[in-house]
Amino acid sequence: MKKEIIISGFGGQGVLSMGKILAYSGLMEDKEVTWMPAYGPEQRGGTCNVTVIVSDERVSSPIVSEYDVAIVLNQPSLDKFEPKVKKGGFLIYDTSGIINPPKRTDITVCPIAAMDKAVEMKNSKVFNMIVLGGLLKVCPVVSDKGVEKALYKTLPERHHGLIPLNMEAITAGKEIIG
Repeated sequence: MKKEIIISGFGGQGVLSMGKILAYSGLMEDKEVTWMPAYGPEQRGGTCNVTVIVSDERVSSPIVSEYDVAIVLNQPSLDKFEPKVKKGGFLIYDTSGIINPPKRTDITVCPIAAMDKAVEMKNSKVFNMIVLGGLLKVCPVVSDKGVEKALYKTLPERHHGLIPLNMEAITAGKEIIG
């Protein structure tokens, strides 16, 4: 199993954190992983993306031109990465960040109302974990247990009390993805 995933959106949406947690989750499950972020000089509000590869075998290169899965959280990201999803791949998009929905019919398109669910959960900071849960439903590259271990590894100890909320958000994402 090898999955090449791009996650893209505006800075501040948790794109890089989501990629980091996904990569660490793979490490916690003894998988081969790469994590390659790309962002401009602005940390909040500018576009950013991260490529994550999770594989059972060695990854020869972190540079990818087509993806098995694209997660797009805003219109510019959809416009850029929709054409780069491999035929038969998955495109996951947050419904609140997209004006013109995806048009391709040779991929599986999965809308997720992650921002709406984060508002319902009264915590916008779990938005990215809701999206990650959606990914894990349609493409289970890592387990929930691996994600939980990764959260303990990546979050500062003072934030470990938030891990149950993050796991709840992952469950919510699995329930609401279309």
